[in-house]
Amino acid sequence: MADLNEPLPPVPKIYPEGCFFDKIEDIAGKHVVVMGLGLNGGGEASVRFLLKHGAYVLVTDMKTAEQLAPTIKSISEDRDLDKSRLTYRLGEHKIEDFENADCVIKNPGVKYDGNKFLAAAKAIETDISLFLHFTKAPIIAVTGSKGKSSTVSAIYYGLREAGFEAFLGGNITVSPLTFLEKTSGTTPVVLELSSWQLADLHGRKALKPHIAIITKIIPDHQNFYHSMLAYVADKKLIYADQTKNDFTILDFDDDAACDGGTLIDNWGNIFAKETKAQVLRYSKSKLPEGVFGVWQDKNGNGICRLPEKLLSRYAQGHGKTTDTILKELVVPGKHMRLNVLNAALVLELMGVAPEQTVEILGKWHGIEHRLEFFHSYTVKYKSGNSCVFKFYNDSAATVPEAAAEATQAFGKPVVFLTGGTDKGLDLSPVADAISKNTAFKPSSIYMLEGSASDKMICDFNRANISFNGPFKNLDEMLRSLKNDILSKNCSGEKVVVFSPGSTSFGMFTNEFDRGNQFKEKVREIFI
Repeated sequence: MADLNEPLPPVPKIYPEGCFFDKIEDIAGKHVVVMGLGLNGGGEASVRFLLKHGAYVLVTDMKTAEQLAPTIKSISEDRDLDKSRLTYRLGEHKIEDFENADCVIKNPGVKYDGNKFLAAAKAIETDISLFLHFTKAPIIAVTGSKGKSSTVSAIYYGLREAGFEAFLGGNITVSPLTFLEKTSGTTPVVLELSSWQLADLHGRKALKPHIAIITKIIPDHQNFYHSMLAYVADKKLIYADQTKNDFTILDFDDDAACDGGTLIDNWGNIFAKETKAQVLRYSKSKLPEGVFGVWQDKNGNGICRLPEKLLSRYAQGHGKTTDTILKELVVPGKHMRLNVLNAALVLELMGVAPEQTVEILGKWHGIEHRLEFFHSYTVKYKSGNSCVFKFYNDSAATVPEAAAEATQAFGKPVVFLTGGTDKGLDLSPVADAISKNTAFKPSSIYMLEGSASDKMICDFNRANISFNGPFKNLDEMLRSLKNDILSKNCSGEKVVVFSPGSTSFGMFTNEFDRGNQFKEKVREIFI
């Protein structure tokens, strides 16, 4: 029987096909509201783009001018912008602004469902929808629940190193509007797309990626969607308008334990039946004969199998039907290898020779906030022993599965820093990973305060996993860690990894702010 108190999932907004602005020249003289200026670049990029092309821009945000000071300062200090056509409405929204505007540019973090301001708008666009309408660039689009940022960053790095004039944007905090006018039909653009960014493309038929990748699907954002099926429905938009001349790269491995209660064993199989594009799969184990894509062999090398017709058409005859396209990596973690393997497959499809791909991706150092090594701290004890503590920032791990993998990524016990704010997810994967993999059980655990931490603590207590905290802030947690380090006598090299497995919006602006503050505090305390 249904729970009448359970919140209903959001009703997807279906937008008109095409774009409100047919040509860039149509922007001139239009009155446009930018809803959500923010601090991550998307709102600012929209403002700059619209002002540059002659629009009258009204920026409205529930945050105050003080909270948005860095973005406002960046715009105000740009002498090339005509700010006479710019107005701010901060700390509030007014319905008449939306009613009177020709078009509203919506921040993807703003919900449409139940939003009276957006309901009053004559037309709604986003920075992504504008970019996709105006660019002629071939698109490589990536979505999924985890591994998106690592995958797009590795693809972008690989393309640039291979000689392509490529660009990277989307959910990775770079609006593609910042480089729109540099793109052409020969400049591949790599886009990381969140479920919310994809939802804003419903009905537009604007996203037609030549290559689409869906990374591992696990429950995420269930505090918003309240349904795994609704969440995945937005992910499906990445391949909705592909053609038979495009590629969809999908997971081959089952993961029924992370299906969110849908009884679906393999999301990749569901997607493969729906897409019109050519399907390629990725796996941690060898793919069966007749299945094309990439997998990891027993040594961790990346193997690619493509049909002859694809090799001759897309890989320019570089490789054999089966080739090694990935070997040694600098970045740690089995899950990271799979992300980079998908990047290697993209390079293969873009005509990069296998041996060149191996060399290029073997030099990739990963990305900020994803198992990012950034600081060493050496302690010399009175006993004569010395120990080097290496600090890794994994703040972009906002789901429990990512934090669970961080405990195992280094092939040895780590000092594990975790915890934050709940977003409606099952936090048990963290405790499960620690309990099941006793050889790599963290040597110590430190937790930040938060609603997700409360759930994690219950799991830890049931599994008899000891921990320190929860601590009120980073400063308190790190000073406790330092005191413990100095009071012990150890030697060799120890890894300290901060992998929250949750959000921390009450304590930080977002995961990037959290990672930056973590690095700043570590460098301040561990000197």
